[in-house]
Amino acid sequence: MSILTIITILAGLLVLATIAGGVYFIYKDCTSEQSRLKKFLRFNLAGFIPTMAAALIMFAPSAVAAATNPAGMSDAGLGYIGAALSTGLACVGAGYAVGVVGSAALGAVSENEKILGKTLIYVGLAEGVAIYGLIISIMIIGSL
Repeated sequence: MSILTIITILAGLLVLATIAGGVYFIYKDCTSEQSRLKKFLRFNLAGFIPTMAAALIMFAPSAVAAATNPAGMSDAGLGYIGAALSTGLACVGAGYAVGVVGSAALGAVSENEKILGKTLIYVGLAEGVAIYGLIISIMIIGSL
């Protein structure tokens, strides 16, 4: 059994443990057991983050090597990784921005209903960040 297989199995087990623990705490009404929930989340993050980092370190060279042509080295693999990072990080940033702006807009609209149109503009601007990341990744893939 290779180290990549072990890391993949470990990551899968951690994901399943997270889902099972979340379902348990939801159905158990975790308000009375906040300390157990916090310990569970700390343990889970302490195992999940290093496992994902190890998986990324182990799998990234194979992903880059898979995109090279047999005749020699190619930069296409790094181009694909750059395209994925531009889309992924832009979407994460846009999701955070929409969450912050959307909650503030909802609070403002609850105070004054006349400003709904103005607040939707700001939410749309925050969503535009994801579109810009997607455009950049399309440009990167188009140039490969």
